Amino acid sequence: MSIELSNEELQRYSRHLLLPEVGLKGQKKLKTAKVLCVGAGGLTSPAALYLAAAGVGHLGFIDGDIVALSNLQRQILYHTSDVGQKKVECAKEKLLQINPHINIQAHDIFLTAKNGKTIVTSYDLILDGSDNFSTRYLTNDLAFFLNKPLIYGSVFRFEGQCTLFEAHREGPCYRCLFPEPPPQGLIPSCSEAGVLGIVPGIIGTLQAMETLKWILNIGTSLRGRLLQWNALIMKFREFQIRKNPHCPLCGTHPTITTLAEEKISCTTSMNSDLSSIPTITVEELEKKLQQHHPIKLIDVREPEEYEIAHIEGSQLIPLGELISRTNELPHDEEIALLCRSGGRSAQALLWLQEAGFSKLYNVEGGILAWQLLRSSES
Repeated sequence: MSIELSNEELQRYSRHLLLPEVGLKGQKKLKTAKVLCVGAGGLTSPAALYLAAAGVGHLGFIDGDIVALSNLQRQILYHTSDVGQKKVECAKEKLLQINPHINIQAHDIFLTAKNGKTIVTSYDLILDGSDNFSTRYLTNDLAFFLNKPLIYGSVFRFEGQCTLFEAHREGPCYRCLFPEPPPQGLIPSCSEAGVLGIVPGIIGTLQAMETLKWILNIGTSLRGRLLQWNALIMKFREFQIRKNPHCPLCGTHPTITTLAEEKISCTTSMNSDLSSIPTITVEELEKKLQQHHPIKLIDVREPEEYEIAHIEGSQLIPLGELISRTNELPHDEEIALLCRSGGRSAQALLWLQEAGFSKLYNVEGGILAWQLLRSSES
């Protein structure tokens, strides 16, 4: 079937047509592309706006939620008059106003293991704009079983991250990065921890860029690379993601062979029992360091806190990044976890215990206790 662009479309996309990397051939690719957006919230809002404007011809949205007043601070697809209305229907209306030359399918349901295959099969690519671990794992598994590329994004407070998963093409998958979900309560949701509205705007736009690159087959994708952005210090950092041969989904001996849903609750960790976790005093830590005892010291504070004061030789891994950087930690060496006063590092220890690490200590009193010790020695 020959795909043609109308005179109005040629004018609309004229700035694309001037780009040798896009041109008429590329614009036709965009017109025939089919992208499914999982979720219709903060990440999907900016991504969908740009994908629709760019001329991606078939956009699908799957989300059974309605617009709430608290969404409007970051979910820029919606207006105050949309509060109480179905998200996917509002999204469809807004995007068709931006570009009437595209087709939009509104799936007014939540993604499940039962409906997932039927819906996902007809799309070329999945853009994950979900806000919970259950849906992320399900979306990842669907992408793997159905041989679909997955553009992943997530946000937390002032930070966000983005990558492309293509496990069906020997790349890593989401489970290679996060083999298991964090224990209940360690990572609160945006409704509990908050998120600066522009953060999902930036990450969602990056997801849209990765989507267009994949459709057009141009540039270098984020496959195998996790791009992280910290808004407070305005820095991007990149981490390599390698395919995990022991991955339960895409590894050499997979244990996940059928589609299933993982029920993971997103609640705060204030009720976690922190009294029984192993600790180390700053005096004991200092002695170990002076004796060159093989102990890895991990500081889970934010970069700006670390710059103010830190222990020489410590490695900075902010708490929000810990779950994506466990590959940097040794399993056969003692690990001491440090924060300002011991709270965040205690939560980090609980998660690392769940991830299979055993030789763990929480530094009592954190950097404040360390500074007090050093001042008393001088």
